[in-house]
Amino acid sequence: MGIQLAVAAKTDVGKVRTNNEDAYVIADLNRGERVSAVTPTEFDVKARGVLLAVSDGMGGEQAGEVASALVVETLRRVLVEQAPDTEEGKAAISKLIEDAVTKANEEVFAAAKDPGKRGMGATLTAVYVHGDAAYIAEIGDSRAYLIRGRRIRQMTRDQSFVQLLLDSGAITAEEAENYPHKNIILQAIGQQKNLAVALGKLTLRRGDRLLLCSDGLSNKVTPDEMHDIVCAASALHDACDKLVATANERGGDDNATVVLAQATGDDLATHRDTETVTQTFEVVNPGPTTDIQTERPEPRAATATEQPTATPNDATDDAPKPESPPLTEEERKSRPLQILVAIVMMLVMGGAFYFLIKD
Repeated sequence: MGIQLAVAAKTDVGKVRTNNEDAYVIADLNRGERVSAVTPTEFDVKARGVLLAVSDGMGGEQAGEVASALVVETLRRVLVEQAPDTEEGKAAISKLIEDAVTKANEEVFAAAKDPGKRGMGATLTAVYVHGDAAYIAEIGDSRAYLIRGRRIRQMTRDQSFVQLLLDSGAITAEEAENYPHKNIILQAIGQQKNLAVALGKLTLRRGDRLLLCSDGLSNKVTPDEMHDIVCAASALHDACDKLVATANERGGDDNATVVLAQATGDDLATHRDTETVTQTFEVVNPGPTTDIQTERPEPRAATATEQPTATPNDATDDAPKPESPPLTEEERKSRPLQILVAIVMMLVMGGAFYFLIKD
């Protein structure tokens, strides 16, 4: 029976914007065909594989639309031309994906020299399904999630200023949710000559669902809500409609795009409850990294009233994490300094990162 991939997608301008700067691509690389998947679409995942990608453009006027469309079309074209028709190892596939992203970057970078398109760029989240593996590439802050059974896990890591502060310990996860500078990203296609492509390899299990989206969706709909909407829907396209409608109901202040795919077939192993997502995922390239650290007060022991509680759909797939204890007064006073230290250190490392403000 092989491997099948059912796919649906939806993109929407939202309630505030006048133009849609998001773009997506779904392509059967065996036939070179690009499909809209606004109606149910199913592929046999043959030798050359299937491409799924979402891109969020930026640059003002219509330049963002140009950038995102150029990104997904270049990626599709390169993979149609170069995707192998025989089984290949991880190194060969990884190089193929990186070469395709590099080519997309070169084309957007060149097009951005036009005075009317100066400064344009785009994010990219791409999944290349080849055999029983899904290679997940990331530039910027669009996202890819995996829904496996009762769990959802974010498979990409935002390349953003907020994520950098979160990683450094300067802000908490709760603070990151509503941080005022969520539109600042560290790199984007078309903004510099060299990119650090984050790339991972996921071994698929029967029934896995992959959800790719722009931040117009992920900023409005939580991962748990995504999980519940997808699992409750009778069809993939119904889930896409509901996800975008939910983002619009909550303001719709950005374009929202979602690509949803489900993998089935006898050639995929069955998921076991004892198997974590981590056991089926490998980081091939980590993407942009930094050694930024900030001083934090020594952790204190939880009191009797601060017992750990389980977190549903825990992103790490390991034992449930305890909730963070409330900040002490000392921690609260030191927080602005931590943020300032992180900002100064990033500015010192200006050669390693670019600060890009999305519209």
